[in-house]
Amino acid sequence: MTSTRLRFTKMHGAGNDFIVLDGISQDLSKITQSQWQLMANRQLGIGADQILLVEKSTVAEAEFRYRIFNSDGGEVEQCGNGSRCFVKFVREKGLTSQRTVKVQVAHTILSLTENDDGQITVDMGSPILSTEQIPFNTANLNSRTESGATLYELKLSTGSVWINPISMGNPHAVQMVKDVDIAAVAIEGPGIESHNAFPKKVNAGFMQIQNRHEIRLRVFERGSGETLSCGTGACAAAVSGILRGELDSPVTVHTRGGDLTIAWDLNSAPQSSVMMTGPAQTVFEGEITLE
Repeated sequence: MTSTRLRFTKMHGAGNDFIVLDGISQDLSKITQSQWQLMANRQLGIGADQILLVEKSTVAEAEFRYRIFNSDGGEVEQCGNGSRCFVKFVREKGLTSQRTVKVQVAHTILSLTENDDGQITVDMGSPILSTEQIPFNTANLNSRTESGATLYELKLSTGSVWINPISMGNPHAVQMVKDVDIAAVAIEGPGIESHNAFPKKVNAGFMQIQNRHEIRLRVFERGSGETLSCGTGACAAAVSGILRGELDSPVTVHTRGGDLTIAWDLNSAPQSSVMMTGPAQTVFEGEITLE
């Protein structure tokens, strides 16, 4: 039996924690889904919400390629908190000297900037509202409008919820709740995640509006369960609140792991990018042997 020894860095962005692997200096091509799961396992492995891969770009416009695996071993399109850790990692490791880094992800190029105060700002691109592109199947679903947002009723085994579907490169279903502390995240989250209206599954967001510039948010993430923070979820929630006429940019998003700031100009929609600013922290480094 052969084994693979990998160097890794453990990082987190507002409590959303990651294993970051340098795929430029070490070969990650033979890692299996079960090995991704083992690394992410908090009892048997390193432990993380997601695993981030730093690779050589395959396009001229970007310096790096960025891939993401959830704790269930499945590859996904985007991770906002992870993108902030990505730029901190490549700068700390001397892989680039640039403060602003262009990174290739599944469907687009991200622009990531480390600010003078250590906070990271990410140009997340424009929100995707087209149900076909999210993707989201509206057949046989009740709908209603709130200002500029279209909400849809999802019938779950536990009852019905009204959600606003939005993609930030990965799909989100945002619902408004009165109090996130008592929201049925663990009960409704799995049902929303696997609802047949979302062919690629979905991240379920539970948003409590505090005032026109502040929200509290919990997210049940596709393939990972509830996490302490979700960057793309924060972006989707802020966009949803602005579309509904309940929020004004910029929006401070209070998650259980920390605060993120989301800016989006509705008047320039749909061309304007969502800008996310928040922390990224290196926790420790190590090596792991995979059989």
